[in-house]
Amino acid sequence: MAKTANSDAHHTFAIRLMQHMVVPTFVLDADRKVMIWNHACERLTGVMAADILGTQDHWRAFYDEPRYCLADVLVLEREDDLSSLYTSHTEPSETGNGLRAENWCTMPRAGHRLYLAIDAGPIYDDHGKLIAVVETLRDMTEQKLAQMALQNLAESDGLTGIANRRTFDDRLRLEWLRAQREGLPLSLALIDVDFFKRFNDGYGHQQGDECLRQVASTVAAALFRPGDLAARYGGEEFAVIMPGTLEHGANAVAERICDRIRQLALPHAHSDVAAHVTVSIGIATLTPTADADFPALVSAADAALYESKHAGRNRVTAAPQAPAGETLATT
Repeated sequence: MAKTANSDAHHTFAIRLMQHMVVPTFVLDADRKVMIWNHACERLTGVMAADILGTQDHWRAFYDEPRYCLADVLVLEREDDLSSLYTSHTEPSETGNGLRAENWCTMPRAGHRLYLAIDAGPIYDDHGKLIAVVETLRDMTEQKLAQMALQNLAESDGLTGIANRRTFDDRLRLEWLRAQREGLPLSLALIDVDFFKRFNDGYGHQQGDECLRQVASTVAAALFRPGDLAARYGGEEFAVIMPGTLEHGANAVAERICDRIRQLALPHAHSDVAAHVTVSIGIATLTPTADADFPALVSAADAALYESKHAGRNRVTAAPQAPAGETLATT
């Protein structure tokens, strides 16, 4: 009898201790019902324990729609779903029986998004039967935003704000390998501001920089698909990577860019083409083969850009089509 009373006292103390922990914590039983929802978890989520104890509604504290939390994954042994549920996560073997993950959470009751680092660990009885899962949460929002800002600085061109040359090179290599693997076409547009040196010399470097900024934002705004990438290729030259795009689609994008640059109507009294800023564009499309490499696509687009300039500028020229993976001749 005394032993039972002592056990109950320890159990009560453990629950009380968990309730007052500074780390946001909740506990699910083997049926995924909330057993404990501590005060720190209330403060983090805006959801009171009284509203959630004994239910399976813990997801409502973090998301707008029903989905598994990390503790649910452990209870249900749904580790295969981790990649679809979380931005990053460990594999079960890395942390024994526990799991660790990170994710953006909408926090509907709290009224703001948070980036949370999440740990979930199982509790077993003396016979190895799962009786509960403890999930702890850490608010990593400030660290994540700082990391994203640094990453954006590393990937963006300082003047125009679009992707820089390094990001372009990395992305083109990645998209080439993907197209190679999946047998899909890949298109590239190279864009040059016509007579930009004359513009810069005539209007000054500040106006030259502003011209480049407006051209860059116009190029980026002309891309309707999230998978396309606009980048500053160098100087007054820009580039657009268009995965899974055939020549007619790439040509439509390039013509749209040309038209929108004309519509900017940036004065250019030193141009031989028009009284406003214009661009010349060369496009190329290839479906990579196993023995090809992405410089073939760059060379083809560069040759097409040369043809646009040679033909009078302010126009789009497509590189002649070649068999998949074959290097196109440059001029």
